[in-house]
Amino acid sequence: MKKTLLFGLFPILVLFLCACGKKSAKTVNVGLFPNVTHAQGVIAYQLSREGRGWFEKYLPEDCKIEWISFNAGPSAINSIFGGDLDMTYIGPNPAINGFIKSDGKSVRVLAGAADGGAGLLVNPKLGIKSPKDFKGKIIGTPQVANTQDVACRAWLIANGLKINEGAGGDVEILPTKNPQQLPIFKRGEMDAAWTVEPWVSRLETEAGAKMFFFEKDAVTTVLAARTEFLNEKPEIAKALLQAHKDLTKWINENPKEAQELVRKGIKNISGADFPQELIANAWKRMKYTSEINRHGMEKFVDDSFSCGFIDKKIDISPLFFKF
Repeated sequence: MKKTLLFGLFPILVLFLCACGKKSAKTVNVGLFPNVTHAQGVIAYQLSREGRGWFEKYLPEDCKIEWISFNAGPSAINSIFGGDLDMTYIGPNPAINGFIKSDGKSVRVLAGAADGGAGLLVNPKLGIKSPKDFKGKIIGTPQVANTQDVACRAWLIANGLKINEGAGGDVEILPTKNPQQLPIFKRGEMDAAWTVEPWVSRLETEAGAKMFFFEKDAVTTVLAARTEFLNEKPEIAKALLQAHKDLTKWINENPKEAQELVRKGIKNISGADFPQELIANAWKRMKYTSEINRHGMEKFVDDSFSCGFIDKKIDISPLFFKF
C-alpha cells in the first residue's frame, strides 16, 4: 500500500474576503470556490475587490456583500446550516445533500451556473486503459461527498469496482483539496484525480496527467441559497439572482476579459497564479449558463443513493426555488 497524506484531517480553511467590519443585518454573505467552474462568483469577488462590484450595483447602497471562499461544497452547506452563509455557488451534490439532511427545509437552488469542466485524469505511466485497470489504485477527489467525489464513486461502482473503506475493496479514494492534488500526484502518491478546472488543465500541463474520462455535460455548479434568507429578504435575493443572470450573459459575451478576472480572482483567493493560456484552455471545456439542468441534478440523486450517501431516492422538485 502506498503511503498517503491524510489532508482530509486538516481543518477546512474558510477565508473571509472583502470583509465589511461588523456583520450587520444588511450584510449578505455569499460563498464561492476558487475554480474556473465558479467563474461568476470569482469574477464578482474580484470586481468587488477592485471597487467596481457587480452584485453591489443591484443592491441598496447600505447593503454590503461579504465573499467567503470554500474548498468544497460540504463545508459551504455546513455554513448554510449554521446561518453564516446566505447564498453560494456550489456543486449540485452538496446542494442536494443539504436539502435532504435538512428534511427539505434549509437549501434552495435558484439558478444554474456552469456545466462541464470536470473529469478523471490518470498517470499515463500506469497504463490505465479501462475501468478494471483502476484496481489497486488511489484516486484523489476534492472532499468526501462533494460533486466530483460522488461522481467518481458512482462511476467506479457502475463499473463493478469496490471502494476501499478500511479493509478490502479495489480502489482507494483520497479526499484532497484541489491545490494539494498536484504535488501529491507528482510524487506518485496519487494515481488519478477526479477534479475540476483549472486544476484539470494544471494536472495536464504540470504533471503530465492524461484525461481518461471527461464530464462534458454534467452539472458542475449551481447558485443556491439559505431558505430563511429567501423568505426574510426576498427583494435582496431577487436582485442577486438578476445580477447572476446578467453576469452570466456578460461572461459569454466577453470571454477574454472574463478569463483575466477569473485568473486574478483565483490568485487573490488561493495564491495560485495560473498562466492566461491555462485559463483559456480550461474555458473551452466550460458552459456558463443560468438555466438549471434538472435532469442532471436528478442524476446526482441516483448517484448519491448508489454511493450510500443517502438511504433512499427522493423527489427533489421542492429544491428548485421560484419567486
